[in-house]
Amino acid sequence: MTLSQTGVMARRNLLHVLSDPQQMIGMSVQPLMFLLLFVYVFGGAISGSTRQYLQFVLPGLIVQGIGFGTTQTALGLNADFQRGLIDRFRSLPMARSAVVAGRVTADIARTAWSSLIIVGAAAVLGFRFHGGLPGALGAAGLVLALGVAMCWVMAFLGVWLRSPESVQAAGFMVIMPLTFASSALVPAASMPGWLQAFVKVNPITIFADAMRGLMLGGPVAIPVLQAVAWIVGLSALFGALTVSWYRRRA
Repeated sequence: MTLSQTGVMARRNLLHVLSDPQQMIGMSVQPLMFLLLFVYVFGGAISGSTRQYLQFVLPGLIVQGIGFGTTQTALGLNADFQRGLIDRFRSLPMARSAVVAGRVTADIARTAWSSLIIVGAAAVLGFRFHGGLPGALGAAGLVLALGVAMCWVMAFLGVWLRSPESVQAAGFMVIMPLTFASSALVPAASMPGWLQAFVKVNPITIFADAMRGLMLGGPVAIPVLQAVAWIVGLSALFGALTVSWYRRRA
């Protein structure tokens, strides 16, 4: 019963996206903007050539895109509270967890679409997979799993904080430093020693390294195992916190 209710809520959220051209444009254009800006503005300075930097940065940009894209989960849930939709759902004979799970499920589909857009554009610009079909499939699976984890993190912010402004600010303060103080966009070796200590344990670094191993054919086992451990931990912790806080607030 809860599973079918989750599906209904996910469908409702996806239909809302499809009926809003601005959302469709945003989730399609934003990844392309990040790709073009980083590759053609910073590529020559960081790697000496845009093509070489494209090979390095694409896995990190995918991770960054998931982080920034899932802030819509927080904003969407918070908006439902502000508009009184949660009060309406509470009056219906449905599982309360289905509202949150449906939002997360729909936003995983958004994450997959944005990742597909950026990978397709990168392939046109010259990016090439060197990990073979197993690496490509593994990277796709990691993208979906990471999307689940980040959606739950952002869902917690959406139900915990009271206003859209605070949700947006909190999401920015979480994703921005984690993304830029990582190896997602530049090699960790180029950073000061004191910062490298944080970069090495930063989960964004672990996710980016795992994606590079799968997509480019580098080290895979340890980065992927570490990434899976982080994903399971984040999903379990913030999934439980989100559902608990949602039930308290609703």
